[in-house]
Amino acid sequence: MPTLNLPIVSSCTVERCGYNHDGCHAEAITVSGGHAACGTFSKGDASAATSAPASVVACDRADCVHHLEGRCTARAIAVGASFDTADCLTFELRA
Repeated sequence: MPTLNLPIVSSCTVERCGYNHDGCHAEAITVSGGHAACGTFSKGDASAATSAPASVVACDRADCVHHLEGRCTARAIAVGASFDTADCLTFELRA
């Protein structure tokens, strides 16, 4: 069975997300939406947080240079505060 090398969330500066405890500790995140939003963002305390950094398991932003068949090909991503949620700061519009 092939192993997927999923990109990690190398940093997250969204202080009000329940998964951010000195970095993203969600089991995994997804990126989607009109502004590359972190679909895993949680305003409350996230009791399911893990000790390992999160991985990016899916990305719906086909217009990003790192997107390939529903997944992210970047080595790692950064997440930061934007609008009223969290966004992938590694998003780069495909030319």
